[in-house]
Amino acid sequence: MTMDTKALLAEAEALKPQLLTDRRTLHRDPEVGPSLPRTAAYVTERLMALGYTPRPLAGGVVADITGADTGRCVLLRADMDALRVREATGLDFQSENGAMHACGHDMHAAMLLGAAALLKRHQADLKGTVRLVFQPDEEGFTGAKAMLAAGVLKDAPSPKAALALHVNSGTPSGMVLCGRGTFMAGCTLFRISVRGTGCHGAMPETGVDPINIAAHIYLALQALTAREISAKEPAVVTIGHFQGGQAPNIIPEEAVMEGTIRTFDRELSARIMERIRVIAENTAAAFRGSATVEEIASAPPLVNDPALMEQVSGWAEELAGKEKVYRLDQGGMGSEDFASFTYELPCAYLLLGAGTPQEDPRYGKPMHNEAVVFNEDVLPTGAALHTLFALRMLAQET
Repeated sequence: MTMDTKALLAEAEALKPQLLTDRRTLHRDPEVGPSLPRTAAYVTERLMALGYTPRPLAGGVVADITGADTGRCVLLRADMDALRVREATGLDFQSENGAMHACGHDMHAAMLLGAAALLKRHQADLKGTVRLVFQPDEEGFTGAKAMLAAGVLKDAPSPKAALALHVNSGTPSGMVLCGRGTFMAGCTLFRISVRGTGCHGAMPETGVDPINIAAHIYLALQALTAREISAKEPAVVTIGHFQGGQAPNIIPEEAVMEGTIRTFDRELSARIMERIRVIAENTAAAFRGSATVEEIASAPPLVNDPALMEQVSGWAEELAGKEKVYRLDQGGMGSEDFASFTYELPCAYLLLGAGTPQEDPRYGKPMHNEAVVFNEDVLPTGAALHTLFALRMLAQET
């Protein structure tokens, strides 16, 4: 049967009270990293209440639903981890534990729970299996890789395609951004540890100052994108953490810098990482110290399957209206660890607008900001997009 998209969206809208409950419950009690015991327990409880048999996997939660047993399978993924940010939204359901869903992953988890409810209602229409994946530690770039390593794609039936979406602060509510091809940059998190010789600030000649060395390394890294990479190749190297010493009159033993490399090309990222190592080690040696460079974590560039995205953008137009769907040929330099899935099977990753200041002064602040507020009115749209993707993909026999 052909799914009536307007009827499906109406069903999703009718679920809004539960969607709000799920989102706000998760928002009040955010957890960070690869282990989210309370979040996973809540998701598991909600899935069981809907009639699913969820199972833990690599710190996340997975549940399958099958209609007709065709052997076909699609995967729907939502991340559910938060950030180490102290919330300052003033919302009635503001978190108070020093963490915050400042990237909207509570919205994503609530949307996928909404899709779980809709899929149960339409189980007889499913021409195969839908695998629901609730993932930890997207922010740390370990969650997707851990679930893939644990076999989330290997259990029969193996998924033939996957969908994920992300709310986007600053984009009009309900607008669906569909990126074709390489849509988001890869990101490598790195650490440079500089060793010197500690001494008293009154006698700097008796030591080796690691802060001085780190400062020279920092300045040298600025030449990487300016002088070693073509202007036609997008690349950003950022140092966001620089720490050394604890007293104003003592030269410390060590200084540490942490940063990110962002590109649309995995080989370019590897080349930059190697140049960072060479620059750090040789600069440190020139100033009588030493430096080590290590990768903390990474996510590759996110590559949407062009043919699949063309289908998905058409379905989004049916659901939300043509005026609400915007196709993009290239995204920004932000990163997302769902990218690891995109190298294993055809994937579509969408951005769903969640509010601008013109709609409401509370909306539109940057992602990860302590005061960012997302428009909860888009929750039903997200749940319906997940559901429509599953129904339409499984209906295809090839």
